[in-house]
Amino acid sequence: MNKFLNRKVEELTSKQRWIALIVLSVSLFVIVMDMTILIMALPDLIQDIKPSAAQQLWIVDIYSLVLAGFIIPMSVLADKWGRKKALLTGFFLFGLTSVLIIFAKSPEHVIILRFFLGFAGALIMPTTLSMIRTIFSNPKERATALAVWAVVSGLGSALGPIIGGLLLEYFSWQSTFLINIPFAAFAVVAGSFLLPEVKVKSGRWDIVGTVLSIIGMLGLVWSIKEFSKEGITDTTTWIVGIAAVILLTIFVIKNIRSSQPMLDVRLFKNRGFSSGILAAFMSMFSMAAVILLVSQWLQTVEGLSPFNAGLHLLPMAGGSLLFSPVAPSLAARFGPKLILPLGIATAGIGFLIIYFVGHPLEYSTLLIALILIGAGTAALALATTLIMIGTPVEKAGNASAMEEIMYDLGNVFGIAVLGSVASNLYRSHLNIEQFVTAGLERQLADISNESIAGAIEVANMLGLSELSEAAFTAFNDSFAITALIGGLIMIGSAITIYILIPKSLDITKEETQETH
Repeated sequence: MNKFLNRKVEELTSKQRWIALIVLSVSLFVIVMDMTILIMALPDLIQDIKPSAAQQLWIVDIYSLVLAGFIIPMSVLADKWGRKKALLTGFFLFGLTSVLIIFAKSPEHVIILRFFLGFAGALIMPTTLSMIRTIFSNPKERATALAVWAVVSGLGSALGPIIGGLLLEYFSWQSTFLINIPFAAFAVVAGSFLLPEVKVKSGRWDIVGTVLSIIGMLGLVWSIKEFSKEGITDTTTWIVGIAAVILLTIFVIKNIRSSQPMLDVRLFKNRGFSSGILAAFMSMFSMAAVILLVSQWLQTVEGLSPFNAGLHLLPMAGGSLLFSPVAPSLAARFGPKLILPLGIATAGIGFLIIYFVGHPLEYSTLLIALILIGAGTAALALATTLIMIGTPVEKAGNASAMEEIMYDLGNVFGIAVLGSVASNLYRSHLNIEQFVTAGLERQLADISNESIAGAIEVANMLGLSELSEAAFTAFNDSFAITALIGGLIMIGSAITIYILIPKSLDITKEETQETH
């Protein structure tokens, strides 16, 4: 028994390495799924435990806030304590916390449980990627393994709402938590026997740096989210945001000056690494808000249920599944300098189709766009490969933490910036004052001006078909223009990444990198 629990990397056969990848992929799937699945359960949760508006926001946001805040120190802890121990501990906490939802009777209880889920996720997320970097020493095998990792990540995000909608067809909102338990149990049991233990000499444990990184990341992500909800005029949000940037700047300077940094930011000296990080951030920045608008369009304009809306998003997952397996082989043959920018540009073209063909937007047009977006994001597996290929094994935890942070920051920045642009465009195109002049009460006008869902609710209540038609048109126009902006950002990112990636970079060969 002890022989299996303390298995070393060099003892793994080829078959055992790929079996280990399955365990790590399941680990990743449930964490990513948990980021989106609760959105589907929120209406039932609100009806059951009656959270206030502020509590609703905390229930949704606390998971990603804590995940972002703790991911750096948890990656360092995993390196020193043992990545296998960290992963299994994270899943034990994840499963235990999910069980406790049965006893949650108040919004405060749910917020606390979501906090611990985020903490457990911070132990799990970077560990899955750093374990792959360690287990697959062969560059060709590693590229394939990282492609699988990227596909599973995309599937978890895409299938989260669908699985949530399916559960809610038959069970209560607690089921969106309880679904985690079998995944966590599988990861703990299978991981105990199939995963090797890995300890590395990474940076020293820095208590001051830990505090700076946690408070700085929490403050940064929180302030971005608040700007998207409250606008840019809130003084408190500005204070928190500026303080967070200052703390993170001190943290970065402290690590640059250290001979044993907690987070080795000198990894950015490697152009391949920097290209992968940029691709992760900019792709998520563009995609987060646009995909959110796609989901809203399906439910509000098309009138689909959340579950059916999720099913209509499957072509994007299909495009990713179709092209992800071939992305590494294409990059091996033609070079990542061509394939990664080409993939990002393909997703950008998908966004541009929504603008140039979507007047009015129909699902047949959206279908083509979603397939292209999914196919393009398949190339993001190469971004992960670029991040890992030049990263020493002892720095794999650092690299994976930085990648996860970029995805998280890209998500919140994208929704904050492009989401705000979409909201302002909607209000501008709706021109609610024309309805106020025609006799619409100011309170109802404000509800209509806030979102298309509010406008439809008011229109149905008053039998005002002109308002619903105007809202549909305004939302379509704002969606199309936001997709245009997202597409141009993707195209610009593709050009930048093409320039940045060294022509000589070969993902089939091991690359060395000096970080000191």
